[in-house]
Amino acid sequence: MLTLCEKNLVMTDPNSDLIIELKDKINKLVAQYKGLKAEVKLLEEEKGRLAGQLELVNNDYSNLEQRFNNLKLTKDLVSGSSEAGDTKKRINQIVREIDKCIALLNR
Repeated sequence: MLTLCEKNLVMTDPNSDLIIELKDKINKLVAQYKGLKAEVKLLEEEKGRLAGQLELVNNDYSNLEQRFNNLKLTKDLVSGSSEAGDTKKRINQIVREIDKCIALLNR
């Protein structure tokens, strides 16, 4: 006949295997979590870097677009093209923008 201690060992033996297996699974999940957390951090850093690059590219694009519009306006003024109406509209728009800036400075 088995003693009380031996009965406990026999009864818990299947449970201890389950506990060990569960601990292994938990450890694997924790390791996966840490790996994914590190990956998320790297991706967030890359996202920030790319956002900065995008902002620079957008600024460059805006500057180039403004320069293009200025060159187009200058060309139209110099050549006296038939698009004088568009040129006058653009000049009026620029004058209005300047007036708005002056009004803001006077506040």
